[in-house]
Amino acid sequence: MKPRNKTIEYGVYLGLALILSYAESLIPFSFGLPGLKLGLTNLIVVIMLYNNDTYGAISVSLIRIILSGILFGNPFSILYSLGGGLLSFLVMLLLKKTKQFQLITVSIAGGFFHNLGQILIASIVVGNTGLFFYFPILGFGGMVTGFFIGYIALELLHRLPFRTGDYL
Repeated sequence: MKPRNKTIEYGVYLGLALILSYAESLIPFSFGLPGLKLGLTNLIVVIMLYNNDTYGAISVSLIRIILSGILFGNPFSILYSLGGGLLSFLVMLLLKKTKQFQLITVSIAGGFFHNLGQILIASIVVGNTGLFFYFPILGFGGMVTGFFIGYIALELLHRLPFRTGDYL
């Protein structure tokens, strides 16, 4: 793809990620469990990871985290999202590169490790490792939402007119 076209494509992905981030902030999904979210923006990350280059996927992910934190959150939400987003992305990238895991499994791992990254950052910020007692709930929630995000991403990737990767 030409560099100019990549810029446009990444801009579209970033816009979609910001829209999903805003929409997610409006959805009262937590079921009374603080920190549990749908992870809708991970849909864009997974699609980009499987349909674009790694640089584009991580760039859009980082820019989205910063912009959505500025627009819809606060400095702590940026910090927690960066911790979760970076760890999640690295794990998904490594699992994808092994070519031994399907997209849905990679997405499940992404949801799990996103919550682990956020708990790690939170425990450092507040100086309390007791927060890890809450991780089994968040980890399981991340796996459930990761499954649904992976399923939706797989369905969308099969329908993209410009798909370039192997998704199964």
